[in-house]
Amino acid sequence: MALRGSSNRGGISARVWCALVVEISLGAVGAALFTQHVWDMQPCAWCVLQRVVFIAIALVALPGIFVRHVWMRWLGGGAMLLLAAGGMAAALWQHFVAASSTSCAFTLADRWIRNSGLDQLAPQVFSAYASCAEAKVNLLGVPYEFYSLALFVLLGFMALKVMRARR
Repeated sequence: MALRGSSNRGGISARVWCALVVEISLGAVGAALFTQHVWDMQPCAWCVLQRVVFIAIALVALPGIFVRHVWMRWLGGGAMLLLAAGGMAAALWQHFVAASSTSCAFTLADRWIRNSGLDQLAPQVFSAYASCAEAKVNLLGVPYEFYSLALFVLLGFMALKVMRARR
């Protein structure tokens, strides 16, 4: 049992927070792929961009599982927080702006996906097959992009936990 004031204080370690971030981020992409390939819910460019952000968050969190340096917690947590904020912005843009548009062509998301080459590298994961208006889907009465938004908010909160963890 740890004594009060010792360096081994209770709470979840940064390593555990990072592992949870990786699991949630990759789980979100897995869920998106499931709904695409099993339920035929085809993604728009903004949906695909959010997949990329989830993967980027997982990649940034991964070293935090293995490296215990304080500067790595701050650097990784800060990067996760910025990426989560970008994901929140993408989800909100998709809902309030892009969903009102008939086409996602030539939007920031569409250009980024095409210029990155990810749609050529793994089209089953990173190609947009629907316009933003067609991708406007409700799942259990909630707009699909709000699930992403909620996960990005959760991941942002977890990034703060990574940065504040004492061990």
